[in-house]
Amino acid sequence: MLFFYNLFIVEKQTDLPEENDDLLGATSRRGFLSQLTVAGAGITLAPLLSHAKDIIPETAAAAPVEVTAVSLTINGKHHSLELDSRVTLLDALRENLGMPGTKKGCDHGQCGACTVLVDGRRINSCLTLAAMCEGAEVTTIEGLATGDQLHPMQEAFLKHDGFQCGYCTPGQICSAVGLVKEGHAKTDAEIRELMSGNICRCGAYQNILSAIKQVQNV
Repeated sequence: MLFFYNLFIVEKQTDLPEENDDLLGATSRRGFLSQLTVAGAGITLAPLLSHAKDIIPETAAAAPVEVTAVSLTINGKHHSLELDSRVTLLDALRENLGMPGTKKGCDHGQCGACTVLVDGRRINSCLTLAAMCEGAEVTTIEGLATGDQLHPMQEAFLKHDGFQCGYCTPGQICSAVGLVKEGHAKTDAEIRELMSGNICRCGAYQNILSAIKQVQNV
């Protein structure tokens, strides 16, 4: 505050016509004020920067990585992995096991693109740690078909054109398979409600509904 008061006084004292700038010697009035401003800012900020240095360490120690052995059964095949304990099932599938069918959408459990089945129950793999699935049977979109024979839900999605861009389709199909197995959805409104966790940005909802109803009626 004192610095800005002094600056005001200097401004008043040096408020002379431009032709009188030589009264300040070789330095013009504006140049003098600019230098004074920079110097004052340095004086004002120096204690603050020094205090910040005391609060924030120069180098933050990196958190140790805890690697754990994880045994997963994916689509009927056993996999033994050494993973960071924080790795999600989604990242383990895509990055460690080379199964890109399960899509990474929002990565916050809000879009459903990453839906897979764990012991027949649909889950968001982006919110599930890989280590939590040890001993469980995980089924991804790659594991629904039997050889060249598509799963009935996959066939129904093709028949009813239940996709456009296709990015959400693996999650939609896995979620629909789990929905039918749950046996709760009996009406169109119930299907829509129980599939609401799977977002289709292309808007193919009516066709998805028709595909699910076909499989339910088989």
